[in-house]
Amino acid sequence: MRLVDYPAIIRKAWADFDASVQIHTIEDISAKVSTNHVFKVTFDNGDHIIAKLSYFGKYEHFLEDHRIIHALANNLLYPFENVLAKSLVRDGQVYTYRHREGIVDAWVVFYNPIRIQRKLPRRLDEHQIQALGRQIAKFHQACARVSTVLPKSSKTLRSDIWDMLDMLETETGQFEHRMHVDELKRQCELFLTNRQKLVAKTVETMPVFVDWNIGNFSVTDNFELYSRWDYDWFRISYRVLDFYFFSRVTSDVGDRTVFSYQISPLAEDRFLLFLQEYHKIYPLTENEIRFLPEVYRFFILNYVIKYGRYFFHRTYATKLQREAYEIYFPSIEQFDTDKILRALKL
Repeated sequence: MRLVDYPAIIRKAWADFDASVQIHTIEDISAKVSTNHVFKVTFDNGDHIIAKLSYFGKYEHFLEDHRIIHALANNLLYPFENVLAKSLVRDGQVYTYRHREGIVDAWVVFYNPIRIQRKLPRRLDEHQIQALGRQIAKFHQACARVSTVLPKSSKTLRSDIWDMLDMLETETGQFEHRMHVDELKRQCELFLTNRQKLVAKTVETMPVFVDWNIGNFSVTDNFELYSRWDYDWFRISYRVLDFYFFSRVTSDVGDRTVFSYQISPLAEDRFLLFLQEYHKIYPLTENEIRFLPEVYRFFILNYVIKYGRYFFHRTYATKLQREAYEIYFPSIEQFDTDKILRALKL
């Protein structure tokens, strides 16, 4: 995919959407640690939009996710009614463009630009952590309230893990993970068993964005959530899927350019402070807290191992996958959820 002319695909997508408006420039504004592609498209009249191009996974999931996100954006009530970017629509449906040529299969969606206020500091103080905890609880409540009117999602945690198990039976999977196939199967089975035991029949699902690093959202001066972009990891699932990244945001270490995905931020007192404020507004259950190590396990399996080469440049993907076997998976067995339960008085 590296030799593909992405701007040419963007131009074809826009010509199919509205050939009466001419593109002047296309600027790549993608995050540099990721292989995803985001472009600022400026027209001859000076107006501009955002184009997102993707080529991993399934087109059907890409289309489904953006239809759900668009419905969510249009149904969220005050004060979150303008937090999400609005996709461009044609004939009443979110417009997507699929480009297939040879081995290339790429998909495009267009967004209206979203306003940005203040990004979080690299390291939050305790007052800011508490404010963020309250704000995310309110945002989760707002998302949960509109869940019943959103389009259905075919993608689940269980289906993603099943897909991974199927992949490990293929020649490609056996080759790519040749030294770790049995361990990955064991990790998948542990996740499926614990999911069934803890949340499958007792915890409701809702829209979650999973990747809440500080480059993906902005807040007001009062630390109210103002805007959220980058929907690559969006899904309908359990709200606690969002918590691992909030533990990283609140971590004592703060935001880092060179990063790892260790489980330790989930046990930090600063994250417990976040959870305590969240819990006052949108109470958590014991099973949700006990599911946190499984959320982390799923994150490592799905986003680091299964899709790591798509979400991260090769250097990062190789580093993170090596750490998964040496550090991440072993650490799950030692994680103490009782500390969190005590902090929340559950």
